[in-house]
Amino acid sequence: MTLYAALGAVEQGLVYGIMVIGVYLTFRILDFPDLTVDGSLPLGAAISAVAITGGINPYLSLVLAMGGGFCAGVATAVLNTKFKILHLLASILTMIALYSINIRIMGGPNIALLGTPTVFDAVSVLGVPPYLAGVVVFALFAILVAVIIIWFLSTELGQAILATGDNPQMITSLGVNTHTIIILGVGLSNALVALSGALVAQNQGAADVGMGIGTIIAGLASVIIGETVFGTASIARAFFAALLGSILYRLAIALALGVEFGDFSFNPSDLNLITALLVVSALIMPNIKKRLMQR
Repeated sequence: MTLYAALGAVEQGLVYGIMVIGVYLTFRILDFPDLTVDGSLPLGAAISAVAITGGINPYLSLVLAMGGGFCAGVATAVLNTKFKILHLLASILTMIALYSINIRIMGGPNIALLGTPTVFDAVSVLGVPPYLAGVVVFALFAILVAVIIIWFLSTELGQAILATGDNPQMITSLGVNTHTIIILGVGLSNALVALSGALVAQNQGAADVGMGIGTIIAGLASVIIGETVFGTASIARAFFAALLGSILYRLAIALALGVEFGDFSFNPSDLNLITALLVVSALIMPNIKKRLMQR
């Protein structure tokens, strides 16, 4: 794997790491399987792209994107909590609806950002080489998001979110409305996913309605790899493990795509197969390690 490919993998791992933190919040903290992310990631990209082309500051466009993602998450959570629709089905319904909504926002299946200002301009002015600008910006955003979420979960409201996912009966007996907590948590998760999508769109110079396909698979793979390699001894460690797991996941894919066995080699169409193999490996590794320790 070349240095350029490695930097590209790290760059993708960092920006999608923000999405992974959002996925971790629903799947591990709230115990809420949420497939909305496949639609909220391109939603964030669409809102940010349309806002920038409309003359809005690229940083403000990130806030608008997060607002859109939050609304998408709230829609899923309301369908589940207030209308008693199964969480998986509720998230699928929202994801399907977002496909049409995203096209409506962009006025078509995609929108270009060529020649428009982005969040990377400030870094370039500081003299950072173009090939490192993405890594620097995404690292700053990813670390900032992780630190803010870890701090938030240490607050009284954050503790209520942790308790709702861990023991909803107990937290209900203390007078906490778990429906409100779930709505807030799922909304926050999708706001982070939308932020990731907005940053990806500004980096790629375009937003596309299909850019969210497979997002949930990549998010789950990153979470599992991070937990397996780095552990989850504390909340802080768990979130940074998820972030590092995203980087490892992208590096593993880059390595796999560069491997050749004679006339055989992987190509981008094998991405789902590679992801499945990585997830299976991450899931069985703890059991193998445990058996070896027992022997």
